[in-house]
Formats: sequence, C-alpha cells, structure tokens
Amino acid sequence: MRRRRIFADVGCAFWKEEPSLRDALFLFDPESIREVYVVPNFISEGYFTQTVVPRELELNDSIIKRSNGQVWKYCEPVGNHPMMTELLLKRAREVAPGADPADTSLLIVAHGTDLNENSAVAAKREAEKIRAHGKYATVLNVYMEEPPLVSDWRKLTRTSNVVVVPFFISDGLHSYEDIPILLGIANGGSRRGSHAARGEVFRSNPYKIDNRSLFYAPSIGTDPGFADIILEQALAAKS
Repeated sequence: MRRRRIFADVGCAFWKEEPSLRDALFLFDPESIREVYVVPNFISEGYFTQTVVPRELELNDSIIKRSNGQVWKYCEPVGNHPMMTELLLKRAREVAPGADPADTSLLIVAHGTDLNENSAVAAKREAEKIRAHGKYATVLNVYMEEPPLVSDWRKLTRTSNVVVVPFFISDGLHSYEDIPILLGIANGGSRRGSHAARGEVFRSNPYKIDNRSLFYAPSIGTDPGFADIILEQALAAKS
C-alpha cells in the first residue's frame, strides 16, 4: 500500500502485538495528516470489528473528529467486500487445477464462535454466492467450533474431489495445524517451530482419503488481492 503512494502514509496496528490499537491513535501527525481511514483486516463482521476495535480506537461512530482536528473514518472489514467471492474461486482453482468442478465439493472453513453470531455470517454468505454460480457440485460453509463442522467433511460431501479453503486472514496455527487435524490430514505432533514444516501441509495435495482426493489451500487472506480490497474499502469511505 505504501509503494502505491495513494495515501500520504500507511500504518498498521494490532490487538495482541506492537504497535497496539491504542498506539494507532498517535501514529499520524495531525498537522500533516487530516484524515485517517481505519480498515479492519478481518474476515467478517463480529466481536472484534464491532466491539474491540471501536473501543480501542475510541470510535463511537463511523466518522469522528478528534480534539486535534483529525477526522477518522471507520471502514467496512475486508471480508465484507464483493471481491472476496472471486478471490475464493481463484484460490479453489489454483489449489486443484485438474479437478472437475462437477465432481468437486468446495468447503469454506471459518472459525465459528459464540462471542458474536455475525462471525459465521461471512462464510455462509460467500458459500451462497459461490453456490449460485453453479460451478461446483457442492459448496458448503463449515466451521471449527460450530456445526456444520469441518471434521464431518466425509459425511457432508459425496464427490470424488473436495477442496478446502480456510476463510482466515493469515496462515497461523488454525490453518497450519488445527484444521489439518480436523480434516484428518495431520496429527497433533507437528513441528510448530518450523515455518517450512508448517508450509508442507499445503504442498502435499491431493490427500488421498477413502479413495477420494482432498485439496487443502492456504488461507484466503494470503492472496495478494487483499491489498486491492483494503484500498477499495478505504476509498468507499472516502466518497
């Protein structure tokens, strides 16, 4: 985003890392930066986008003017953008280029949580949009912690090919270990300290299970197209 030179400055802040969300209040000089666009890099609307981020950044409305004169605009999370559907389809094609869509089930895996019922909505919405394309035999939204469970993929699908795309912002323990264990393509003894070992799970496709082929993709948030979505969300708030 900085290299594109669309904005005067681009910063990032985190909930559990430095710089913290509270630090972001002081990232930009109010004398030179008059507007700040906050784009939540989250896959869905939910507890963090509706509660944590607004609380930490003192955003009690979508547009606020701070005492120093800066105007802050709170944008939609990246997961809400319509471009997300094409990114998911692109990732599915990339991970299983030879699989016939007519004999393929596409599973979009999200976390699922009881903190906010909206956290599962984005995956359901994307599954419905992709299903309407009619390209795949089956398109399902599945979850790690609420039904339909990704661990039940054998019962949920009947096709010869199954493509699994984690609906997460980044590749971490969920995509490297937790989901592979739930899918039955890894065990609990993987080498957490090795990035190379973590990446192996994406390079062993297809997995042959019960005479079926399972293709496992990296998290959707690793697609370079996410930079375009961040920009689109900011420009949408600018207009």
